[in-house]
Amino acid sequence: MDLEDAKLFFQLIDMRYEKRSTILTTNVNFKSWDEIFQDPKIANAILDRVLHHATVVSIVGQSYRIKDHFSKEND
Repeated sequence: MDLEDAKLFFQLIDMRYEKRSTILTTNVNFKSWDEIFQDPKIANAILDRVLHHATVVSIVGQSYRIKDHFSKEND
């Protein structure tokens, strides 16, 4: 994501902060968000707003898609 997109995403999150519910899904660990958003300050500002009232559901395990893919290859 380039810097302009990161700023736009921050604006979206900031507009919704404490006004509307927002659901996000990601396969990227929160610690790696500064790499995605190209700017640690923007990433931290987004995370501060997203996680403030958040319920985080973390699912750990193997992907069903990968498991299905390998089982089809073996058939």
